Amino acid sequence: MSFNRRTLIAICVSLTATCVHAQKPGNDFPQKQISFVVSYAAGGNVDLRARMLGTAVSRMLGVPVIVENKPGANGNIGHEFVAKAQPDGHTLLLATMGPMAVSSFVYPKLGFDPEDSFMPIVTIEKAPMVLVTRTDKPFQTLKDVVDFGQKNPEKLAFGNAGTGSAHHLSAELFMQSASIKGLSIPYKGGSQAATALLAGDIDLMFEQTYAALPSIATGKVRPLAVTSEKRLPSLPNVPTMGELGYPKVVVHNWMGMAAPKGTPASVIQKLNEVFNKALAQPEIKEKIAGPGNIVGNGSPEDFRNFMVSERRKWGPVVKSLGIKPE
Repeated sequence: MSFNRRTLIAICVSLTATCVHAQKPGNDFPQKQISFVVSYAAGGNVDLRARMLGTAVSRMLGVPVIVENKPGANGNIGHEFVAKAQPDGHTLLLATMGPMAVSSFVYPKLGFDPEDSFMPIVTIEKAPMVLVTRTDKPFQTLKDVVDFGQKNPEKLAFGNAGTGSAHHLSAELFMQSASIKGLSIPYKGGSQAATALLAGDIDLMFEQTYAALPSIATGKVRPLAVTSEKRLPSLPNVPTMGELGYPKVVVHNWMGMAAPKGTPASVIQKLNEVFNKALAQPEIKEKIAGPGNIVGNGSPEDFRNFMVSERRKWGPVVKSLGIKPE
């Protein structure tokens, strides 16, 4: 009888410990499907990346992952939606450069605070830009561009994908660094600006590397410099801006994963581990790096530090330009 009583007590203690362990925050995550919120229309690079990662994450976590497109206001609508979502890890955001590093310096009032409304999870990718010109233009090197621009104020026309876009800010940062006063010509998107470049309507464009590669390969445009810290495997013969004397012109049109503020730290850690594993998969690495982008990884703190540094960089540039909401 005594033995049975001791045995029963031991079993109860064991079960109690198991239950307590199972109830710790994050141990039972996820409990339902997960939503990846994309702040842009379907079919773009952010949307494609979300769907690619969604497949891998769904397989690892054992729950469905859906992509919700919530475009509008240059990405601010989708970011605000996630900022106000339930902080349980089941609604995640593809956080991007514009809303997180630029919008608060453009819009007088946002429905979210880039530094306070979210909990970073991991950097997904960094997409550097490449300065290109049509091959029949006289600019053989970046020095040719600088020499012409300094001698001919407001004669160089840089096309971009819209005011405040990475294309636009890259050109402005370069012109400030090189003491050039040129013209920034906004279009409704990157493809429209690229079409204008090929038509000869503009002189130069800081274009997404993956988007510029086809025209570079066919000899329609000439690459002059890339905005990454190091040379890109996809363009090994094209120097960086830093190599050419402009170390401040480091630009990435980046994205990362974030959750609403208040999401349990254990859930953030679990998601960080899952996304790092997904980003390390060869097929995913190839799809990101193949076109010229840089594969992300690292800790939540790494992503937070990067976002803060981006805000510190772009704030003064945006303010100096006096950019207002369109």
